[in-house]
Amino acid sequence: MAVSRAISRLTDYYRRRGFAATIRRATVAVKRSLFSSRSVLFYCDLATQTAPPRDLPAFLTIERKKSSGELSPEDLQEMTSVWNPKLVQQNMKERFDLGASLWLIKSEGKLAGYGWTLSGSTVEPHYFPLGQDDIHLFDFHVFPQYRGRGINPLLVAHILSSLATEGMGRAFIETAEWNQSQLSSLLRKTPFRRLGVAKKWNIFDHIIVSWARTKPYNRLGEGGKKEEVSVDC
Repeated sequence: MAVSRAISRLTDYYRRRGFAATIRRATVAVKRSLFSSRSVLFYCDLATQTAPPRDLPAFLTIERKKSSGELSPEDLQEMTSVWNPKLVQQNMKERFDLGASLWLIKSEGKLAGYGWTLSGSTVEPHYFPLGQDDIHLFDFHVFPQYRGRGINPLLVAHILSSLATEGMGRAFIETAEWNQSQLSSLLRKTPFRRLGVAKKWNIFDHIIVSWARTKPYNRLGEGGKKEEVSVDC
């Protein structure tokens, strides 16, 4: 399934951008996959986020959607214009069916970016199991014309504050090790703290995770009991 979706996305990119741009993008993707495929993981203890969501600039608004039917035709069109519309809508349906929330950030009423959250589990196999009250943040995107304005950290910070008021436990997010701008943004502009660096492989539906850490990560399980997540160093 993952391979077929990757091919579909590449084909759609070729249709939109042409042969030369597609070759450049494919080359970068291959290099990143082979040589820079580790991820940096972050966590945030939501119990420490006691302050209410920070006031946004007057021209920015944030909306939370829990189904495709809540999206306006304009927002749906904007989201599906980046990649294969059929594939994007299929992904959205799968995520909403799992109970995920889609957060939209708008600038003067126009969609500037978005991100997803899912509680208690992840869409794709993760680096470690999440607790029932844990939240995974994933697939954040800011449209090119709005980049460089601090849109993404504002959205992330707002989401964390909102989830904290709902009594959620911990939030987790990850980004590719090569994505230095995203790493800097998460560390300097959001409440997230670095958890570790890891790489995972899916071999015959078995997930193997290698951690670039010297000790395991402890988290609270059911009943407040501390659980240890084993890692390979």
